[in-house]
Amino acid sequence: MMDGARHLAQFNIARIRYPLDDPRMAEFVDNVERVNGLAEKIDGFVWRLQDESGHAMNMTVYDDPSILPNLAVWENVDALERFVWQTLHRRFYGRRREWFEPIEPTLVMWWIPAGHRPDLAEAVARLDHLRAHGPSDFAFGWENIPAAQLWRTARCENSNEHAA
Repeated sequence: MMDGARHLAQFNIARIRYPLDDPRMAEFVDNVERVNGLAEKIDGFVWRLQDESGHAMNMTVYDDPSILPNLAVWENVDALERFVWQTLHRRFYGRRREWFEPIEPTLVMWWIPAGHRPDLAEAVARLDHLRAHGPSDFAFGWENIPAAQLWRTARCENSNEHAA
């Protein structure tokens, strides 16, 4: 499926429940660098959007400073799945409701030519397209990638996550 000529772009957003300097956000904020550093060590990681702070939490999308963007490029689905579901990231993902308001969809993926670095405008356009038109080759989610088996397993394991 992967011929080396394309990579997988992944963009997700999260609307924070509290200001980043609020003590209730401390565990999340204190681990951003650690989780980002872990992503960069995963075989198959290509690139992530960041500013001089080393992350993208200071960047604004949708003219809303409470929405945090995350944009990364991966060599393939397997690499992204390994990072999301088989590292420390999974623990933080499982606790996302503590720090973020539920908004849907929060994630979009699309194939890009190897070497391309999408910007926030491109990423937002892809997410907006997914919201307006549903999944397609232009913009899709985990459920539209047949090879994404770790996502399916993790989703089943977290099926009671909202029951509290």
